[in-house]
Amino acid sequence: MTKDSEPETSESLKTFGAVLKALRDEAGLTQEQFAPRVRYSATYVAKMEQGRRFPPKELIPRTEEVLGAPAARVLGAAYRSLTRRVGLASWVLHWAGIEEEAVSLLAYDCAVVPGLLQPESYIRAVFDRYIPHTPTEECEQQVIARLARQQLFTDLPSTSFCFIIEQALLDRHFGGSGITRILLDHLLEQQQRRNVEIQIMPLRQEDHSGADGSMRLAETMEHRWLGYIEGHGSSILITDPKAVSAMHQRYGKLRSQALSPQDSTSLLEQMRGAL
Repeated sequence: MTKDSEPETSESLKTFGAVLKALRDEAGLTQEQFAPRVRYSATYVAKMEQGRRFPPKELIPRTEEVLGAPAARVLGAAYRSLTRRVGLASWVLHWAGIEEEAVSLLAYDCAVVPGLLQPESYIRAVFDRYIPHTPTEECEQQVIARLARQQLFTDLPSTSFCFIIEQALLDRHFGGSGITRILLDHLLEQQQRRNVEIQIMPLRQEDHSGADGSMRLAETMEHRWLGYIEGHGSSILITDPKAVSAMHQRYGKLRSQALSPQDSTSLLEQMRGAL
């Protein structure tokens, strides 16, 4: 668990990426050759080299296996020099990397609409109401970073995205009716994607298994499941198989309790028409 909520600077990520690229080039390896040897996709390696994705800590020992100890020491020094200023919060970055490689992503939210489904106006409403208030420049960087993460829907066409959202979050009219209207239109648009499934948990549901709160689950390329929860500027990555299994069972129960994707679409259309 980490409580460091300061975001990662783009410049430091770009510097790290440049070091990684230089070491890879020195070894005479293309991204396509290097990626499977460090057990990441070529797309993920490319984004790390471009400074667009935070490097997982596991990259350092994996690089040593491929490029040798001297290269790993240089890359390790670059990793330790990363500073935290603007962009995604550091406690989100590790999970963002896991999302990048996932073959299935599941989310249940009862506090706020999931970040991957938030239109820009809703994102800005979230940051405008964040306490303590976020400086304008930092807020802009976080908005950009959150919108960039939504590219996952396009970048990962074979990944299955499943979302369960409490109806109360939509009935709240967070940010005002205008933003809610945009949000509902956006959810209906995302629901049309082949790899996205949205289910709404109705206001009245006596058999409800979400008492433990919001959660995320990801299935890796090795078909291993990981869990993740966050809130109040901190997060927990859950790797214990027993704990992840319990989360997976609860999520399965929640899916059976929520409206079907088709009924959820009908409800969203009704709510949109009532505005």
